[in-house]
Amino acid sequence: MSLLTHLVPAFAHSKTSAGRETGPSVTPAYGLTEIEDGYELIVHLPGVSRDGLELTAEDGAITVTGRRAWKQPEDWTAIYREANDTPYELVLNHDNIVDLDKVEAVLRDGVLRVTLPKAEAVKPRKISIN
Repeated sequence: MSLLTHLVPAFAHSKTSAGRETGPSVTPAYGLTEIEDGYELIVHLPGVSRDGLELTAEDGAITVTGRRAWKQPEDWTAIYREANDTPYELVLNHDNIVDLDKVEAVLRDGVLRVTLPKAEAVKPRKISIN
């Protein structure tokens, strides 16, 4: 079962397979790896705190949303600035291959690591032969 055919990114300004609207945002850098019993999603969210982050797992979609808050100091005049409030959103649509009750996530140093266990229905089974 190929990972690419089952966990695919939704595009900005679209709808998830569950029908939720996505808004204007930046897709964060991420990597998706198939591991023995599931998938591991690593999302780079520099400057996003735990309070500014939300991970939802619903029927048909895994969604990561976050906002990097940046406040300009009062006595500061910018000549050039790339740092700003940045809304991030990553939506991965799936064919119900993830056991949503067992999803785990850890945020450390601006990197979100999400373990997405495979649903029992898609795991290979050994069948005894009589």
